[in-house]
Parts: sequence; structure tokens; C-alpha cells
Amino acid sequence: MNVRPTIAITCGEPAGIGPEIALRAAWELRAKTRSVLIGDSAFLSMTAGDIDPAIRLVALSPQAVRNSGLPHLSVEQIAVIDVPLAAPVAPGRLDARNGRAVLQTLDLAIEGALAGWFDAIVTAPLQKSTINDAGVPFTGHTEYLAEKTGTPQVVMMLAGGTPLLRVALATTHLALKDVPAAITFDSLSRTIDIVHTDLRRKFGLPNPRILVTGLNPHAGEGGYLGREEIDVITPVLQAAQAKGIDVAGPYPADTLFQPKYLERADCVLAMYHDQGLPVLKYASFGHGVNITLGLPIIRTSVDHGTALDLAAAGLGRADHGSMIEAINVAAQMAATSSRTP
Repeated sequence: MNVRPTIAITCGEPAGIGPEIALRAAWELRAKTRSVLIGDSAFLSMTAGDIDPAIRLVALSPQAVRNSGLPHLSVEQIAVIDVPLAAPVAPGRLDARNGRAVLQTLDLAIEGALAGWFDAIVTAPLQKSTINDAGVPFTGHTEYLAEKTGTPQVVMMLAGGTPLLRVALATTHLALKDVPAAITFDSLSRTIDIVHTDLRRKFGLPNPRILVTGLNPHAGEGGYLGREEIDVITPVLQAAQAKGIDVAGPYPADTLFQPKYLERADCVLAMYHDQGLPVLKYASFGHGVNITLGLPIIRTSVDHGTALDLAAAGLGRADHGSMIEAINVAAQMAATSSRTP
């Protein structure tokens, strides 16, 4: 891996804050990270000029990178792989005509990471509705990355706060009514294996300790409030423990997130999206990092959305702290992965 890790940054929804926070973070971290932006180079150059005239962007075509690789640029230059938009950008206003270009930036990042152009990818927030309105069914970054890399199962994990809190999810973007059926012995077993493996390989934790929530209030209260803990979750944990994985639970989610438990944990595995993430986001919003575990590549992202209202109000109102953290975590994961067999 390069001394300065090469990180691809997709700029996300052009009408949102993604382009601004990507530019600000890439420029701020230029001495320690070789960032490669993926987006409309003309639009990014115009935005960069409004942010700081000192920012120097060098536009590259995707085909030139495929043919010759990434050029060697000075620390004071940032490469942009050009993906032209189909329509002009009005900050704060979505335009479905740009949906396919947004998706193309993600495709290029995945291609480059698999081909070795990049050590990791970081994604700015996109607007799912814009891509769907462009005629492409799209659930979210996590599911799309799994599909495009041929990964049967991935795990969403967010990290942030002081002290550091990591929360992984057994299910992601599902309606609440569909969650119980999705928590099966096989899927939950694979989730625990993925979390354990990536905490070791990509975070350098030799024997990570994972605490697992129950699904139901009070973790089912002995079956009176649901049997998923008895029928599925506990047998999965027993099987994982038999393989040598340091996992414990199921704990009631309303009492697990307190220091006496968390100080002994490297990660909490929650059963569904809004069970674990409100706690994590309360502790770290604006500086948290979204991480996709189980992929053959490294991917992190910000912990927030497109913030169309901030984009409409003009540059300088968006906080790029989460993007800074996402790039730093991606670089650390890349360095750890290069050292861990």
C-alpha cells in the first residue's frame, strides 16, 4: 500500500452537501491521504473555487485510468475521475436526470477498488429516490455494494463517540414487520462470523468481544414477550461460542447501552436498524462513520444524509467532520488489512 493510502471518494447526490464535504475533507487531509474524487469534474471545480481558490483539481477520464492507472500528482493536487452529470445542479433540488450518473460514480469506485486502483472507498450521501426515479431499483449503498462485489451477505456497522462505540446490525433497511422472519439461525450465524472476522482483519482486534441484543422488549422476558431469543438468538450464540468467538447475550437493548457493559465490548450487535443506531447517533452524530463489513474491499461512509436544506442555503453551512472521520477510518482499515493475514 502507498505511504499515503489512495482513497476513492464518491461525491454522492450533487444537489446535496456531498460534493462540498468531499472537497473540504480531501483538501484538509491531502498531506496524509491521496484522495481521488469521483464525480462531475466541471461541477466540482466550480464548487472548489467557491470553497477555496487554492484547491487544485486534475480531471481524469475513467478510460485513461483503466489504460494507464492513476497519475502521480503532487500533494497540492487532487485527482477527479470525471463522471458528467446529465443536467445542471440546483442546490437543494433533486433531479432524476442525474440519478444514473450518481450510480456510475459508485460503480467506478467499486471497479477501482477491486482492480487495486484504490486502497478503500468512502461514499458521500446519495438520495435513493433520485436513483429510483431514474428507473434503477436501488435500496441503498450497503445492498448495492454487496450485489456488485458478489458478496452473499454484508453487515452494516456504525462507529463513533468517546469512548468509541461500534454498533453492527443483524438486519438493515427492512420494514419492522419483516425483521423477525429475517433473523434466522443461518443469517445471524453468518452475521456474527462476519463481524468477528472483520474486527480481527480490518481493525486489528485479536479476540474481539461482541455483545448481542435481543429482539423483543426485555429480551423476550423468558418467552412471555416473544420466543426469538429462545428459539434463534441463544442457539446461535452458543454455536458461535463453541467456535471460539467471544460473544455474549442476548441482552435487553434498553439496558445494554451503558458503561458497565460497553467498557468490556468491542462491538454491539443489534437486531434491527432503529434498535441500535439511535444510541450511536446520539453519541456521535456528525462525526460517526458507517462501515460495511464482509466485503472484499474496504468501504466507509458518513453517518448522515444529503442535507438538501443545508445545500440550498449555500456553501459553508455543512459540517464535514463525519467525512473526515470516514476517510481516516478507511485509511486505518487499509493499513491494518495490509498487515493482517
